[in-house]
Amino acid sequence: MDVEAVLQKILPKIRPTDEERAFVEGLMRELEGIAKETIESLGLDVKPHFVGSLAKDTYLAGDHDVDLFLAFPLDTPLEGLREKGLELGRAIAEKLDFYEIAYAEHPYVRASYKGVKVDLVPCYDVKSWRDVRTAVDRSILHNRWVIENLRGRNDEVRLLKRFLKGINAYGSEIYIRGFSGYLAEILVIKYGSFLEVLKNADFMLRQKIIDPGNWLKREYETAMRTVRREAEADRPLIVIDPVDPRRNVAANLGWERYGFFYFKAHQFLESPSEEFLFGRATRSGSYLSELRRKGTHLVTLVFQAPELVEDILLPQLERTARGFERALSREGFSVLGWNVGHSGNKAFIMLEVDRRERERVKIKPGPEFFTERGWDFYRKNERVWLIGKRLFAEKTVKEDVIDVIVELLEKNQVAMGKSVRENIRDAGIMLDYVPKELEDEAYLFLSREKWNLKGQQ
Repeated sequence: MDVEAVLQKILPKIRPTDEERAFVEGLMRELEGIAKETIESLGLDVKPHFVGSLAKDTYLAGDHDVDLFLAFPLDTPLEGLREKGLELGRAIAEKLDFYEIAYAEHPYVRASYKGVKVDLVPCYDVKSWRDVRTAVDRSILHNRWVIENLRGRNDEVRLLKRFLKGINAYGSEIYIRGFSGYLAEILVIKYGSFLEVLKNADFMLRQKIIDPGNWLKREYETAMRTVRREAEADRPLIVIDPVDPRRNVAANLGWERYGFFYFKAHQFLESPSEEFLFGRATRSGSYLSELRRKGTHLVTLVFQAPELVEDILLPQLERTARGFERALSREGFSVLGWNVGHSGNKAFIMLEVDRRERERVKIKPGPEFFTERGWDFYRKNERVWLIGKRLFAEKTVKEDVIDVIVELLEKNQVAMGKSVRENIRDAGIMLDYVPKELEDEAYLFLSREKWNLKGQQ
């Protein structure tokens, strides 16, 4: 099937239907009414702004998260913004179905209304990048820029977002390190279409700097500071934010996720298929067969997950896995790979090691040489020597990797993420066995299907 035919099959599945649009638009009108009424009743000078993919009409069918930003005047002190912003967010959320307080740079309200997630975020009412005072302020400027520049290519953005989701490269959160929705929008605006973005996967990597706002002409010094800083940090792409020359939109994009996009873009153009955009059923197999095939061993630590949001928990688990890798390598074991994650209220760290036991030579003190026991010791041991009148010998012992890990933990010799350190001390440690709910995860890890560039998932 040629590429255009594949895209024509995909578009109706990812484009919102007329009914869906009517629901979303009605929902946004209601939320805006509630927000304005609440702002008025509290006597505040605040403007409600919808931002994100719903406001830009780049959302995928079935994906209706609402971002409602509450823009305070620029002369509001930061403390006042935090306090009044939370008070206003709470007052709006009281009229919705459910809410909780969440924390980013400053507290905001996470609510739910008619089955849709609604984030109520206080920010400053900025007109230009020079006004930006908090990390979220730019969102209003982003919205405006995309709406002005997209010019009817909304479905192209949908295709790119769906492709990035299908290959697991979507999301700029620190634990994913993929493409943000805004970056996808910028790339479509820059290259003109979904297919052109894929065709430029190699070129944009070599070109390195994408400057859609023309900042290198308009604000050379500021933009060059961004370029130098990001080049030093070795980012795959430097995309100077078209609304702020101080920011790289692709700052959170990691080399692995870009590499995945790079190969998958090539594969899709060569043999287009819906599977790239929707993924295929995850392969399953036996992790025990994988261990037999490779002749390696699997150590799994399972423990209570601390109550942390994912973008804090996962980096802590990764840091701890790297700590185990270094500690075990000092002890003579090779760690061939590691994997971390959480399932429900349990977190896990998996380590693939080259062997289950190591041989260690220990010095064994014996009795005095002129006794009956001395003769016995002399006959039983291979290498025997005297220090003073005592006999000594070498003894080879086998030490199990689990015992080594327990000892490392007892002696505090593993560098770990501070929020998971205490929980890991009580971890269940398993060798060549995982609980039933982790069997598929263990297979995907050991077979490397989890990261396989040649599969379509």
